Amino acid sequence: MIDQSALLETLLETIRDAVVVCDAERRLVRVNKAFEVMTGHSTEGLVEGDDRFANLARKSLIDAVSAKGGRWQGNVACVGGTEKAVVISTSAVNGPGTDFPCYYLGLVRLAADAARDTGEQRFGHDQLTGLPNRDIFGDRVDRAVLTCNRVGGSVALLMMGLDRFTMVNDALGHAAGDRLLIEVSNRLRHCIRETDTVVRLDGDKFAMVMTIADMDDSVIVAEKVLHSIKQPFAMDGQEVVVTFSIGIALFPQDAPDASGLVKQAENALHHAKVSGRNQYQFFSKDMNRKAKVRLDLESRMRRALVNEEFTVFYQPKVSADDDRLVGAEALVRWIDPDKGMIGPGEFIPVAEETGLIEQIGAWVLRRSCEQTIGWQKMGLSPVKVSVNVSARQFRSRGFIDSVTGVLGDTGLDPKWLELEITESMLMNDVESAVRKMGAIRDLGVGLSIDDFGTGYSSLSYLGRFPITTLKIDRAFIADVDTNPKTAEIARAIIGLSQGLNLEVVAEGCEISEHVAFLREHGCSTIQGYYYSKPVPADQFQQMLAAGRVPRPKD
Repeated sequence: MIDQSALLETLLETIRDAVVVCDAERRLVRVNKAFEVMTGHSTEGLVEGDDRFANLARKSLIDAVSAKGGRWQGNVACVGGTEKAVVISTSAVNGPGTDFPCYYLGLVRLAADAARDTGEQRFGHDQLTGLPNRDIFGDRVDRAVLTCNRVGGSVALLMMGLDRFTMVNDALGHAAGDRLLIEVSNRLRHCIRETDTVVRLDGDKFAMVMTIADMDDSVIVAEKVLHSIKQPFAMDGQEVVVTFSIGIALFPQDAPDASGLVKQAENALHHAKVSGRNQYQFFSKDMNRKAKVRLDLESRMRRALVNEEFTVFYQPKVSADDDRLVGAEALVRWIDPDKGMIGPGEFIPVAEETGLIEQIGAWVLRRSCEQTIGWQKMGLSPVKVSVNVSARQFRSRGFIDSVTGVLGDTGLDPKWLELEITESMLMNDVESAVRKMGAIRDLGVGLSIDDFGTGYSSLSYLGRFPITTLKIDRAFIADVDTNPKTAEIARAIIGLSQGLNLEVVAEGCEISEHVAFLREHGCSTIQGYYYSKPVPADQFQQMLAAGRVPRPKD
């Protein structure tokens, strides 16, 4: 007699098709290697795991095997949260000598493959572009709203319509119009995260469904879409330019349920169309106002770069022993000709989101080096100037070349430049960060870890980072004179720095008690309002000439 268990095991391990196996009670008991390759889920993960995506996949598979008619069509969640549209055909395998199933086999095929073999359209997807269609759209909006109700957060729904698409169809024909829609779809795919959904609803109308933590998240995506779509398309030997109008509605702020969310996004899209096209509009008047303020700020920042409205202030770093001026931190400031001083807390986050921080950061680096070498040429005692580096700057492929270029152009000795980076910037890709930091140190430039202790507390990596300085975050200095816990943390960081032969800088020192504590425990350098706030270059020049920063009278 044939050993059915052994035969089944052999078939499952050798067959190229994905297969799931359920017992007589239709409980999932195993999947084969082909299924694991297709979805990333192993038998152990599906049967015993409690991962959210494994739970979703297991439910879909059990539903499929239980479906009437032995055929089920739908989406299965993969590892990481992406989904695959599949067709599952189920067969019952009866026990020896009985008419009762002892297990069920489900043959899993990608819906696209099944449709190609049968001539059917891919389930839930637009035949022209391959994007999910209106069938999936409703389901994704419903799911996003349910998830938001369960775990919190918000849902952003972006309704998008192409401007001037009819003109393209009329001028170049429907075939060119179809090709344009395909290219638009490809660009939209690059504008979203894996956890978001982009849908072609019909004609030239698309939608995006995404979970967000803040309204600005939807603004960032909308601006990314507008920028991507307005780049010329090559159609039949000529460039075609189209734009998008986008309507944005948020749940639960704008609507109590999924259907209301769709309606409000439609209304916002209509408003975007009649208000001039090539723009996004929020359903909420208040959010429209905030978005316009943000867009205006970005526009004025671009103008500020061209018109040189930015300037560099310098905050002194002072020797804890004798009040000597030993260095400075360069800090960007924006003096708008119409609105006056714009606080960094207002414009830096927008600069980071839009990518303008790279241009601003590069300008600050160059200007700081120019002023530093200028002071040296005046005969003033040289001090090391620290320049903050944003995460986008640090990750840029050309960052090392830009630092090298600035040093070469200005003639500044690298030992008088220090770059300040935050520890959280380094933890996404430690190996790459170490290589880049090594290249910076090879130039002779100093490296400081800013806000130490507030990020990932990366003590296990600290020995690998070729840094020269640790900065104690102001959060540990603010109550160091009254809070034993923060005092102990500050002492530990000072001791750690001394053990690693690093300079330690304490920022945020505001009162004499802060200075007394730091001097007592061996902190070498102090920075904060106790000695001086950040000042313009001419005022800092006067401090350089004096060589000391006098303590205020308590």
